[in-house]
Amino acid sequence: MRIDEYQKLAMTTLNPELDKKDILINGVMGLCGESGEAIDIVKKWLAQGHELDREHLAKEFGDIAWYLAETATALDLSLSDIFEANIEKLKKRYPQGFETEKSVNRMNEDF
Repeated sequence: MRIDEYQKLAMTTLNPELDKKDILINGVMGLCGESGEAIDIVKKWLAQGHELDREHLAKEFGDIAWYLAETATALDLSLSDIFEANIEKLKKRYPQGFETEKSVNRMNEDF
């Protein structure tokens, strides 16, 4: 499945009663909440002796993807445009691949 197809299909489940502002707020809050659920699974694995629940973690990643699509939709952005812009930023930041020095000593405008 292509990412923009995912965005379109995922947004068929968007609450139609929300305006753009509320969609953005819901999306950002959802990203935070679902990311918290994902880190809780990792925390249990790292610090509490649980097995890493990959299946549950994958489901949380799906929820994160949904909220990312919602947030992008609220801003009239396609996920493919967001992903492409991110790759271009990373190519500029790490033209030869990741380097610790470039990560530690980033310029403020390099976000």
